Amino acid sequence: MSNFEVERSTLIGIPVEQVYATVRDFKTWPTWSPWLCAEPDCALDFAPDGSQYSWKGDIVGSGEMKVTAERENEFIEYDLTFHSPWKSTAKVRFVFGREGDRTRTTWLMDGKLPFYMFLFKGMMAAAIGLDYKRGLAMLKDLMQKGEVPSKLEFLGQSKFPGLSYVGVKTTCRIADVAEKMEADMHRIIKWAQDQHITPSGKALSIYHKWSVTQGTTTYTLGFPVEKIPGWLPEDLVSGKIPSCDVERIRHTGAYLHLGNAWSAGMARIRAKVWKCSRGIHPFEIYENDPAEVSEKELVTMVHFPSKS
Repeated sequence: MSNFEVERSTLIGIPVEQVYATVRDFKTWPTWSPWLCAEPDCALDFAPDGSQYSWKGDIVGSGEMKVTAERENEFIEYDLTFHSPWKSTAKVRFVFGREGDRTRTTWLMDGKLPFYMFLFKGMMAAAIGLDYKRGLAMLKDLMQKGEVPSKLEFLGQSKFPGLSYVGVKTTCRIADVAEKMEADMHRIIKWAQDQHITPSGKALSIYHKWSVTQGTTTYTLGFPVEKIPGWLPEDLVSGKIPSCDVERIRHTGAYLHLGNAWSAGMARIRAKVWKCSRGIHPFEIYENDPAEVSEKELVTMVHFPSKS
């Protein structure tokens, strides 16, 4: 077996007693689990005494989690067993630390993969690390706001008409995407204003590369134009998204939780529910302006180009 370890932490502005009670209650997990959001109708079964739950789905596979040890308001330990898409086991632990009226919440995993997957343990640890980060962000919002501003709607396949665009192409750490995109958006807006160019559609981002193991991504942030200008500054790029079939997910809520839509889409590709077209990069289109609506009203359409 190939072992790997994962640890992620966040500070939640809620007393430890409340955070502990929420995590300890498996029936809250569908609200903030970074995996269950990918398949809302996944079958769940909860043990009457609250010590265990199991899941079975077409997208997220099947498995079970059981509490093995706990100390109230301090830690919870679990045995995690995956039955499909492959068999593996892991030890999972939540640790809660009191910091005044706030709670340092740490999520850890000591996992094992089948021996034939040893080459993937680095990728697995990095991917689960991103999942843990998403889950902790949702748990934090649930505790502090009373809800998770992230709703997924799976809209099925449709025909995307295609477009031409001008934008800024950036390579950065995944952790820095939000900050970099803000700067890129200011740059492209300034250029459009200086050139008296009106976008022909809504802002978008195209993801050319996404390396989980290296923690980096390459994307282009920009907007559609009727005609690509004959000359662009060196820091701007242009291109086209061709007419193509796409699988679409509508995400309503904070950009912080957009990873839920991407994770759900990739889960469908891995489960072979969707057939991904590798010739066209996936992209997202921002349907409204964050300056005009609340974060829980933000709508982002995530497009996964697909084979017919």
